[in-house]
Amino acid sequence: MMTDPGTGAEEATDLATELEARIAAVFRLLLRRSYRELSRTATSVLATLRDTGSRRVTDLAATESVAQPTMTTLVVRLERDGLVERGSDPDDGRAVLVSITDDGLATLRRFSAARAEVLGARLASLDAADREAIAAALPALDRLAR
Repeated sequence: MMTDPGTGAEEATDLATELEARIAAVFRLLLRRSYRELSRTATSVLATLRDTGSRRVTDLAATESVAQPTMTTLVVRLERDGLVERGSDPDDGRAVLVSITDDGLATLRRFSAARAEVLGARLASLDAADREAIAAALPALDRLAR
């Protein structure tokens, strides 16, 4: 475990390795507990549509690093389940835009609540100093994510 991240490139690389391992462990914990209804890719597509607005199927395929026919199949399934809808692109009548529905947004909120519940239980089991350390790291994590 690292105790002093330092400021040099080597120290940053060491910190990156340590941080990645912990983020991966938390991610696996959350995946096991909160994604029962949809695949990770389907959930990611919904989150992308929520965060960026309507997108073309080809854009979604590129974002998710899957083939366009694979994304088309996924979009058809999500549309059948009422989580997305397809409509015409106002800039190009030949193209189709995929948008998230209110049910899709509600699904993401439910997943987020499930993840928060898992994290909340884990955080409650930590002592106050650990919770304070995690809280203190949140602004730096926000900057890291940008």
